[in-house]
Amino acid sequence: MKKKTIKDIDWQGKKALVRVDFNVPLSDGHITDDTRIQAALPTIRYLLDHGAAVILMSHLGRPKGKPDPQYSMKVTADHLATLIDAPVRFVPAITGPEAEEAAAALKPGEILVLENTRFDPRETKNDRSMAEELARLGDVFVNDAFGSAHRAHASTAGVAEFLPAVAGFLMEKELNYLGTALENPKRPFVAILGGAKVSDKIGVIQALLEKVDTILIGGGMANTFLAAEGYPMGKSLVETDVLPIAEQLLRDGAGIIQLPVDLRVAAEFAADADNDVVSVQDVPPDWMALDIGPATIAHYANRLAGAKTVVWNGPMGVFEFPVFAQGTVAIAEILASLPNAITIIGGGDSAAAVRQAGLEDKMSHVSTGGGASLEFLEGKELPGVAALDDAD
Repeated sequence: MKKKTIKDIDWQGKKALVRVDFNVPLSDGHITDDTRIQAALPTIRYLLDHGAAVILMSHLGRPKGKPDPQYSMKVTADHLATLIDAPVRFVPAITGPEAEEAAAALKPGEILVLENTRFDPRETKNDRSMAEELARLGDVFVNDAFGSAHRAHASTAGVAEFLPAVAGFLMEKELNYLGTALENPKRPFVAILGGAKVSDKIGVIQALLEKVDTILIGGGMANTFLAAEGYPMGKSLVETDVLPIAEQLLRDGAGIIQLPVDLRVAAEFAADADNDVVSVQDVPPDWMALDIGPATIAHYANRLAGAKTVVWNGPMGVFEFPVFAQGTVAIAEILASLPNAITIIGGGDSAAAVRQAGLEDKMSHVSTGGGASLEFLEGKELPGVAALDDAD
C-alpha cells in the first residue's frame, strides 16, 4: 500500500493544496491543545523550503454544514503564524471567487488558510462540484490529515480525482507504523484495547485475533466480557445486547484475549466517589467498575514484558478522574519502559492519556487519528488514503 509522498513532486513554483487536521480543541475561542497543528509543521515547512505556495484546508468542530463564527479557521491561522517563519494569510471562503483570487495571488513561501470546509454542506457529502472547485486552487493535492482519512469528504478524497494526490509526512508516518504493525509485525505482538464499549470494537477484535499473540482488555468494555464469563458486575456499564458476541469472541480468542482479574469499583460515577479494589468475582451489587486493579496491572505487565510490537487503543478506566486513571497511567508507564518494542498509540483518549502522563516522547508513534486508526486496524480501506496516487 505504498503511496506517493511530497518527496515525489518537484514543488518549485507550484501551489500545494494541503488537507491538514486542524480540528483542535477550543475554549472561549482559544486553542487549548495545538498538537495537531504542530504535527503538520514538518510537511508545511518542507513544501515552503522546496519552492511551493501552501494552501491549507481543514474542518474544525461540527458546524452542521453552515457558517458558524465559533468554528472559524481564523483562530488556527493566527496560531500557525506564531509557529512558523512565513507569511500566513486567512481567507473567509472555501471555494469561489474570493478563495480563487487569494490562491492566485499567493507567492512561493507563503501560506493561505481557507475557511472551515464544513461550513459548506457539500463537504461531508463528498460533492463532486465542491471537490472540483477546491482543485482549482492548487496544482497538487497533499493529504496530511490522517485523522480525517476514514471520511470520504470533498476535501479528503473527492479533490484527489482532479489533481495529482500525494501523502504528507504525517500521513506517511501513520501508514508506515500502522501498516507495518499489521502486515509484518515484530513478535510477540500485543494489542491493548480499552474504552467504554465492546460494540465499537467488535470488528477490530475480530481482525486482530488473526494477527496478534495477545489482546489485553480494559475499560468499560472489560465489564461486558466479564459479564459474558458469568461474573456479576453490579451497576457497571454492561452492553447486554452484545453479550452473545462477547461470548463468541472469548471462544474464538481463547488464550489470546486476557481479561482483568481485579477492578477498582466505586459507589457512584464521580471523581470523589467511595472506591475499593475487588476481585472480578466480588463486585458489590450497588457498585460499578471504573478502572482495572493492581493485580490486573501486574498481570498485563507480565504479558507486555517481552513484547516487540504493541498497539494501544482506549483507556483502561475513567481516566478523567485521577483516582480511576491509575490503570491507564500504569499501562502508559509500562509501554514507555519497554526497551525493544515498537509502541503505537492509536489516537483518541489513549493519546490524550499518554500526553497527560508526559510520556508521548517515550512512544514510537502516537497516532493523530482515533477513528481512522481503529478502522485501519480493522482492515477497512480509508477513503482519504485510497484516493492518493500509488507509488511506482
